Amino acid sequence: MMAPDNNVASCGCKGIRTCLICENFRRKAQVEASESKIVHQFLFSPESKLAVCKDAEAVSFALPGVFLWEDFISEEEEKELIGSMDQDAWNQSQSGRRKQDFGPKVNFKKKKVRVAGFSGLPALSQKLVLRMQREPSLAGFQPVEQCNLDYHPQRGSAIDPHLDDSWLWGERLVTINMLSDTTLTLSLDQGLPELGLAEEVHVAVRLPRRSLVVLHGEARHRWKHAIHRWDVHERRVCSTYRELSAEFLSGGQQAELGAQLLNIALSFQGTSV
Repeated sequence: MMAPDNNVASCGCKGIRTCLICENFRRKAQVEASESKIVHQFLFSPESKLAVCKDAEAVSFALPGVFLWEDFISEEEEKELIGSMDQDAWNQSQSGRRKQDFGPKVNFKKKKVRVAGFSGLPALSQKLVLRMQREPSLAGFQPVEQCNLDYHPQRGSAIDPHLDDSWLWGERLVTINMLSDTTLTLSLDQGLPELGLAEEVHVAVRLPRRSLVVLHGEARHRWKHAIHRWDVHERRVCSTYRELSAEFLSGGQQAELGAQLLNIALSFQGTSV
Protein backbone atom coordinates (compact mmCIF):
# COMPACT_ATOMS: atom_id res chain seq x y z
CA MET A 1 0.00 0.00 0.00
CA MET A 2 1.32 3.42 -0.95
CA ALA A 3 1.31 5.67 2.12
CA PRO A 4 0.31 9.33 1.79
CA ASP A 5 3.40 11.44 1.16
CA ASN A 6 3.09 14.73 3.00
CA ASN A 7 6.79 15.60 2.78
CA VAL A 8 7.16 15.95 -0.96
CA ALA A 9 10.42 17.67 -1.94
CA SER A 10 9.13 18.86 -5.29
CA CYS A 11 5.89 20.33 -6.57
CA GLY A 12 3.84 20.75 -9.73
CA CYS A 13 3.44 24.53 -9.71
CA LYS A 14 3.82 26.45 -12.96
CA GLY A 15 3.70 30.13 -13.91
CA ILE A 16 2.16 32.27 -11.18
CA ARG A 17 0.97 29.26 -9.12
CA THR A 18 2.84 28.61 -5.86
CA CYS A 19 2.76 26.41 -2.78
CA LEU A 20 4.78 26.37 0.45
CA ILE A 21 7.28 23.94 -1.07
CA CYS A 22 8.33 26.11 -4.01
CA GLU A 23 8.02 29.33 -2.02
CA ASN A 24 10.48 27.97 0.53
CA PHE A 25 12.71 26.53 -2.17
CA ARG A 26 12.80 29.81 -4.06
CA ARG A 27 13.08 31.72 -0.75
CA LYS A 28 9.98 33.71 -1.52
CA ALA A 29 7.69 35.17 1.10
CA GLN A 30 4.34 33.54 1.60
CA VAL A 31 1.73 35.00 -0.72
CA GLU A 32 -0.63 37.31 1.15
CA ALA A 33 -3.82 39.06 0.20
CA SER A 34 -3.60 42.72 -0.62
CA GLU A 35 -4.07 44.81 2.51
CA SER A 36 -5.92 47.57 0.68
CA LYS A 37 -8.53 45.41 -1.04
CA ILE A 38 -12.12 45.77 0.18
CA VAL A 39 -14.00 42.48 0.22
CA HIS A 40 -17.58 41.99 1.42
CA GLN A 41 -17.76 38.71 3.35
CA PHE A 42 -20.88 36.52 3.47
CA LEU A 43 -21.69 33.04 4.80
CA PHE A 44 -23.96 30.65 2.88
CA SER A 45 -26.86 29.11 4.78
CA PRO A 46 -27.82 25.69 3.33
CA GLU A 47 -31.22 25.87 5.04
CA SER A 48 -32.35 29.26 3.71
CA LYS A 49 -30.17 29.27 0.55
CA LEU A 50 -29.18 32.81 1.53
CA ALA A 51 -25.77 34.44 1.70
CA VAL A 52 -25.73 36.16 5.10
CA CYS A 53 -23.37 39.08 5.74
CA LYS A 54 -20.80 38.22 8.41
CA ASP A 55 -20.69 41.72 9.89
CA ALA A 56 -24.41 42.49 9.39
CA GLU A 57 -23.56 45.63 7.40
CA ALA A 58 -25.25 44.41 4.22
CA VAL A 59 -28.53 42.73 3.41
CA SER A 60 -28.66 38.97 2.87
CA PHE A 61 -29.26 37.78 -0.68
CA ALA A 62 -30.34 34.60 -2.41
CA LEU A 63 -27.53 32.48 -3.87
CA PRO A 64 -29.06 29.96 -6.28
CA GLY A 65 -27.15 26.95 -7.52
CA VAL A 66 -25.57 25.57 -4.33
CA PHE A 67 -26.76 22.24 -2.88
CA LEU A 68 -25.14 20.65 0.19
CA TRP A 69 -25.72 17.02 1.23
CA GLU A 70 -24.22 16.33 4.64
CA ASP A 71 -23.04 12.79 5.53
CA PHE A 72 -23.29 11.72 1.90
CA ILE A 73 -20.85 8.91 2.66
CA SER A 74 -20.32 6.99 5.90
CA GLU A 75 -17.10 6.75 7.93
CA GLU A 76 -16.60 3.22 6.61
CA GLU A 77 -17.05 4.33 3.00
CA GLU A 78 -14.65 7.22 3.50
CA LYS A 79 -12.01 4.84 4.90
CA GLU A 80 -12.50 2.47 1.95
CA LEU A 81 -12.30 5.27 -0.64
CA ILE A 82 -9.17 6.86 0.83
CA GLY A 83 -7.52 3.46 1.24
CA SER A 84 -8.15 2.69 -2.42
CA MET A 85 -6.83 6.08 -3.57
CA ASP A 86 -3.67 5.78 -1.48
CA GLN A 87 -2.86 2.46 -3.13
CA ASP A 88 -2.48 4.36 -6.41
CA ALA A 89 0.13 6.97 -7.25
CA TRP A 90 -0.64 10.61 -6.54
CA ASN A 91 0.70 12.99 -9.19
CA GLN A 92 2.06 16.45 -8.39
CA SER A 93 -0.32 19.25 -9.37
CA GLN A 94 -0.52 23.05 -9.10
CA SER A 95 -0.52 25.04 -5.84
CA GLY A 96 0.56 22.23 -3.54
CA ARG A 97 -2.12 19.76 -4.61
CA ARG A 98 -1.72 16.15 -5.69
CA LYS A 99 -4.15 14.54 -8.10
CA GLN A 100 -5.50 11.40 -9.72
CA ASP A 101 -7.45 11.75 -12.97
CA PHE A 102 -10.09 9.37 -14.27
CA GLY A 103 -11.18 10.96 -17.51
CA PRO A 104 -10.26 11.65 -21.13
CA LYS A 105 -7.22 13.75 -21.97
CA VAL A 106 -8.43 17.20 -22.99
CA ASN A 107 -6.82 20.18 -24.71
CA PHE A 108 -9.23 22.98 -23.82
CA LYS A 109 -7.44 25.62 -25.90
CA LYS A 110 -7.66 23.55 -29.08
CA LYS A 111 -10.97 21.95 -28.04
CA LYS A 112 -9.73 18.42 -28.60
CA VAL A 113 -10.57 15.28 -26.62
CA ARG A 114 -8.46 12.12 -26.71
CA VAL A 115 -10.19 8.87 -25.78
CA ALA A 116 -7.07 6.68 -25.87
CA GLY A 117 -5.97 5.68 -22.38
CA PHE A 118 -9.33 6.45 -20.75
CA SER A 119 -10.68 3.30 -19.08
CA GLY A 120 -13.57 4.71 -17.05
CA LEU A 121 -14.39 5.87 -13.55
CA PRO A 122 -13.09 3.74 -10.64
CA ALA A 123 -15.21 0.79 -9.48
CA LEU A 124 -15.94 2.23 -6.02
CA SER A 125 -17.67 5.24 -7.60
CA GLN A 126 -20.49 3.22 -9.11
CA LYS A 127 -22.59 3.03 -5.93
CA LEU A 128 -21.87 6.70 -5.19
CA VAL A 129 -23.15 7.81 -8.60
CA LEU A 130 -26.32 5.75 -8.13
CA ARG A 131 -26.83 7.44 -4.76
CA MET A 132 -26.32 10.88 -6.30
CA GLN A 133 -28.97 10.19 -8.94
CA ARG A 134 -31.62 9.66 -6.23
CA GLU A 135 -31.39 13.36 -5.34
CA PRO A 136 -33.85 15.35 -7.54
CA SER A 137 -31.27 18.05 -8.31
CA LEU A 138 -28.96 15.31 -9.62
CA ALA A 139 -31.53 13.35 -11.60
CA GLY A 140 -29.92 11.96 -14.76
CA PHE A 141 -26.42 12.89 -13.60
CA GLN A 142 -23.92 10.82 -15.61
CA PRO A 143 -20.33 11.79 -14.85
CA VAL A 144 -17.71 11.31 -17.52
CA GLU A 145 -14.75 12.47 -15.43
CA GLN A 146 -13.60 12.06 -11.82
CA CYS A 147 -10.69 14.05 -10.43
CA ASN A 148 -9.32 13.20 -6.98
CA LEU A 149 -7.36 16.01 -5.29
CA ASP A 150 -5.20 15.75 -2.18
CA TYR A 151 -4.63 18.89 -0.04
CA HIS A 152 -2.32 19.28 2.95
CA PRO A 153 -1.45 22.38 5.02
CA GLN A 154 2.22 21.36 5.06
CA ARG A 155 2.35 21.89 1.31
CA GLY A 156 0.23 25.06 1.39
CA SER A 157 -2.34 23.37 -0.82
CA ALA A 158 -5.03 25.52 -2.41
CA ILE A 159 -6.94 26.12 -5.62
CA ASP A 160 -7.28 29.66 -6.93
CA PRO A 161 -10.64 31.28 -7.78
CA HIS A 162 -11.76 29.98 -11.17
CA LEU A 163 -14.68 29.01 -13.38
CA ASP A 164 -14.72 25.46 -14.71
CA ASP A 165 -14.77 24.89 -18.46
CA SER A 166 -18.24 24.84 -20.03
CA TRP A 167 -17.31 23.64 -23.53
CA LEU A 168 -16.87 19.98 -22.49
CA TRP A 169 -18.18 19.95 -18.92
CA GLY A 170 -21.89 20.30 -18.33
CA GLU A 171 -24.22 22.06 -15.92
CA ARG A 172 -23.48 20.33 -12.61
CA LEU A 173 -20.19 20.07 -10.73
CA VAL A 174 -20.33 17.54 -7.90
CA THR A 175 -17.68 17.22 -5.18
CA ILE A 176 -17.34 14.84 -2.21
CA ASN A 177 -15.28 16.34 0.64
CA MET A 178 -13.27 13.84 2.73
CA LEU A 179 -10.98 13.61 5.79
CA SER A 180 -11.58 17.12 7.15
CA ASP A 181 -13.95 20.08 7.17
CA THR A 182 -13.09 22.94 4.85
CA THR A 183 -14.61 26.05 3.26
CA LEU A 184 -15.43 26.59 -0.40
CA THR A 185 -15.23 30.29 -1.25
CA LEU A 186 -17.44 31.70 -4.02
CA SER A 187 -16.42 35.10 -5.34
CA LEU A 188 -17.60 37.87 -7.66
CA ASP A 189 -14.81 40.25 -8.65
CA GLN A 190 -17.28 42.86 -9.91
CA GLY A 191 -19.37 42.77 -6.73
CA LEU A 192 -23.14 43.18 -6.61
CA PRO A 193 -23.82 46.85 -7.46
CA GLU A 194 -27.57 46.22 -7.40
CA LEU A 195 -27.21 45.55 -3.66
CA GLY A 196 -24.86 48.46 -3.09
CA LEU A 197 -21.80 46.19 -3.03
CA ALA A 198 -19.47 47.73 -5.61
CA GLU A 199 -16.37 45.87 -4.39
CA GLU A 200 -15.52 42.17 -4.51
CA VAL A 201 -17.95 39.79 -2.79
CA HIS A 202 -16.99 36.49 -1.15
CA VAL A 203 -19.43 33.85 0.09
CA ALA A 204 -18.09 31.10 2.36
CA VAL A 205 -19.73 27.69 1.89
CA ARG A 206 -18.76 25.43 4.76
CA LEU A 207 -18.15 21.84 3.68
CA PRO A 208 -18.34 19.31 6.51
CA ARG A 209 -16.28 16.13 6.31
CA ARG A 210 -18.01 13.44 4.19
CA SER A 211 -20.43 15.96 2.64
CA LEU A 212 -21.29 16.43 -1.03
CA VAL A 213 -21.67 19.81 -2.69
CA VAL A 214 -23.22 20.61 -6.08
CA LEU A 215 -22.63 23.81 -8.04
CA HIS A 216 -24.98 24.62 -10.90
CA GLY A 217 -26.65 27.62 -12.51
CA GLU A 218 -25.33 30.97 -11.23
CA ALA A 219 -23.00 29.35 -8.72
CA ARG A 220 -21.45 27.31 -11.52
CA HIS A 221 -21.25 29.89 -14.31
CA ARG A 222 -21.15 33.33 -12.66
CA TRP A 223 -19.37 32.85 -9.33
CA LYS A 224 -15.75 31.74 -9.23
CA HIS A 225 -14.94 29.05 -6.67
CA ALA A 226 -11.78 28.40 -4.66
CA ILE A 227 -10.29 26.54 -1.70
CA HIS A 228 -7.93 28.93 0.08
CA ARG A 229 -4.73 27.83 1.79
CA TRP A 230 -5.91 29.08 5.18
CA ASP A 231 -9.02 26.87 4.97
CA VAL A 232 -6.99 23.64 4.76
CA HIS A 233 -6.22 22.68 8.37
CA GLU A 234 -5.60 18.94 7.98
CA ARG A 235 -5.21 16.53 5.09
CA ARG A 236 -8.21 16.94 2.80
CA VAL A 237 -9.13 14.74 -0.16
CA CYS A 238 -11.97 15.48 -2.54
CA SER A 239 -13.45 13.77 -5.58
CA THR A 240 -15.03 16.02 -8.21
CA TYR A 241 -17.36 14.55 -10.83
CA ARG A 242 -18.19 16.31 -14.10
CA GLU A 243 -20.89 15.58 -16.68
CA LEU A 244 -20.90 16.38 -20.40
CA SER A 245 -22.17 19.62 -21.93
CA ALA A 246 -25.07 19.69 -24.39
CA GLU A 247 -22.64 19.68 -27.33
CA PHE A 248 -21.64 16.11 -26.42
CA LEU A 249 -25.12 14.77 -25.63
CA SER A 250 -27.88 13.48 -27.89
CA GLY A 251 -28.63 16.06 -30.57
CA GLY A 252 -25.35 17.90 -30.05
CA GLN A 253 -22.60 18.38 -32.62
CA GLN A 254 -20.33 15.85 -30.92
CA ALA A 255 -22.97 13.42 -29.64
CA GLU A 256 -21.16 10.39 -31.07
CA LEU A 257 -17.97 11.20 -29.17
CA GLY A 258 -20.02 11.93 -26.05
CA ALA A 259 -21.73 8.55 -26.23
CA GLN A 260 -18.33 6.86 -26.54
CA LEU A 261 -16.99 8.74 -23.51
CA LEU A 262 -20.04 7.90 -21.42
CA ASN A 263 -19.88 4.24 -22.38
CA ILE A 264 -16.28 4.08 -21.16
CA ALA A 265 -16.84 6.21 -18.05
CA LEU A 266 -19.84 4.26 -16.79
CA SER A 267 -18.12 0.89 -17.18
CA PHE A 268 -16.54 1.73 -13.79
CA GLN A 269 -13.37 -0.18 -14.68
CA GLY A 270 -11.08 2.84 -14.63
CA THR A 271 -7.49 3.33 -13.66
CA SER A 272 -5.91 6.74 -13.10
CA VAL A 273 -4.52 8.38 -16.27
